[in-house]
Amino acid sequence: MTTQNVVEECLEDGGVILADGATGTNFFNKGLETGYPPELWNVERPDDVMDLHTAFIAAGSRLILTNSFGGTAHRLKLHDSQDRVGELNLAAAKLARRAADDGRDRFGETVLVAGSMGPTGELFKPMGALDYDEALQAFTAQAEALAEGGADLLWVETMSSLEEVQAAIDAALSCGLPVAACMTFDTAARSMMGVLPADFVRDSAGYGASLVGANCGIGPAELMHSVREMLPVTDMPVIAKGNCGIPSYVEGEIHYHGTPELMGHYACFARDAGIRVIGGCCGTTPAHVEAMAAALQATPRRDFDPVAAEAALGTPWKDLPTPPKGDGGDAGRAARGRGRGRRRSRA
Repeated sequence: MTTQNVVEECLEDGGVILADGATGTNFFNKGLETGYPPELWNVERPDDVMDLHTAFIAAGSRLILTNSFGGTAHRLKLHDSQDRVGELNLAAAKLARRAADDGRDRFGETVLVAGSMGPTGELFKPMGALDYDEALQAFTAQAEALAEGGADLLWVETMSSLEEVQAAIDAALSCGLPVAACMTFDTAARSMMGVLPADFVRDSAGYGASLVGANCGIGPAELMHSVREMLPVTDMPVIAKGNCGIPSYVEGEIHYHGTPELMGHYACFARDAGIRVIGGCCGTTPAHVEAMAAALQATPRRDFDPVAAEAALGTPWKDLPTPPKGDGGDAGRAARGRGRGRRRSRA
């Protein structure tokens, strides 16, 4: 069975796939120091990486992300590890694959391994120095190692620009695996580069993504708003992987206000809205995922109720002025034009 068929089989019954939660914020509880790359733990502390994967699977996750979010040469260069892209990503995928296979044997259900590919941290020209060819090369090196290590699909996440989304998807597709693409919407209901959720979906479909969605951001309410903007413009499965509430600094540390109960409500509202892959991002622990799994099991599917969702999750973008209907904004239109123009020039 091909990996594409494995992913489709997990979604074919009309249900949802429960994904995992955070990686870095959970590693902080295991001693990861701020600024230290979690990817190095794939070879330095593999048991801790395995333990986190195993905990999420035991909590109910049936899709886990590899510990490779910052696994491009651009990010690893900050730690003088740019020559270890293949080693660290291969190790990340092998650890997740082993945990997923153990989970399948233990629980009798398929556990998918998604190869996490985060942003390079660089800006594209003319705002920065990065161009398509350089980004493609960086993402291809990462994607090839993740595929070799046993990933079922490649998971492009926390993106803000369409240029980087396209380069990452093109790299992932070159490995023959299905691709999920997620953008982060945290700036006035847009990505940092001004992209609107619906436009991200349309462009990602053109680039070849098989699943689309949103991750990270501000909190469950804003995440739900973003993914609901995607649903009317695509037939692809949509992903919701939101932060565990809103982060804040308390006594010099980041804390997330989201309780397991809140994340359980979020999971049910996401399912009711039509989201097919549901998980957590920053701050989300195995305890939160366990509560999400229990809530999905105990709560019958309902018609989505936006009033009830707002009462439970909060008001999204409550301080944001409402733009004229149908106005994509100059930044969003410019980003769409750049992405599509490059697509045509390379066709």
